[in-house]
Amino acid sequence: MAEANLATAAAGYATQVWAVADAELRKLRHDPWELATRAIQPILWLTLFGQVMAHVRGINTGSVGYLDFLAPGILAQSVLFVAIFYGISVIWERDLGVLHRYMVSPAPRSALVIGKAMSSGVRGLSQALVIYLCALAMHVELSPHPADALLAALFVCVSAALFATFSLVVATIVRTRERFMGIGQVLTMPIFFASNAIYPIELMPKWLQAVAFANPLSYAVDGLRTVMLRTSPSTFGLVHDLVVLIAATVVLVAIATRMYPRMTQ
Repeated sequence: MAEANLATAAAGYATQVWAVADAELRKLRHDPWELATRAIQPILWLTLFGQVMAHVRGINTGSVGYLDFLAPGILAQSVLFVAIFYGISVIWERDLGVLHRYMVSPAPRSALVIGKAMSSGVRGLSQALVIYLCALAMHVELSPHPADALLAALFVCVSAALFATFSLVVATIVRTRERFMGIGQVLTMPIFFASNAIYPIELMPKWLQAVAFANPLSYAVDGLRTVMLRTSPSTFGLVHDLVVLIAATVVLVAIATRMYPRMTQ
């Protein structure tokens, strides 16, 4: 009886999470141009920045070419840029009165947060598809194994969920669209440049290396670079990368769940 009740509760919780995620994905289906416009920036990074920096001999990327080295970093960057502004949707929902309906629903607050994080993962996968196609067109030596593509999808989803949840936490603090946009822009550049996305950590000064080791994006990039290329050994270890990302996501979900009701006050 206890096991049946637990299974029923788990199924109900999963249904509530999916309902929130589906509501977010419906917005995406009604505005597919959002994905198209967001795909422009990573393509420009690969085609312009990557082509130029590939001729800079001072960046030692080991056994892989610079474009190969860069492609997973740009994928992680794209996921970061899409997810970090996700919290603005919560501010819109509050202003439109949608958030108040969520708050009076029987769904647990954690289900609301996880549902939004899941939908961010789907957006991240759409970016991954664009970057994979672009990388193939530029002759980046991607791993041909389907298992590696699935692992890359896993890293994309977890990373997107992490930064989207972080964005929700920021939204509960700033509460206005103008402040959120300003803070989002301030946060994205340090997170991106203080990581191994566009250059190896070994090239950084010691103080910046310490920041990079504490930066979750570094572990997302390391995991993606390992599974996408397979010619680039992991710096931290794939299991370690995934554990760090999942642990950070769990902590942020707990914080966001506690702070989410503040949006209606």
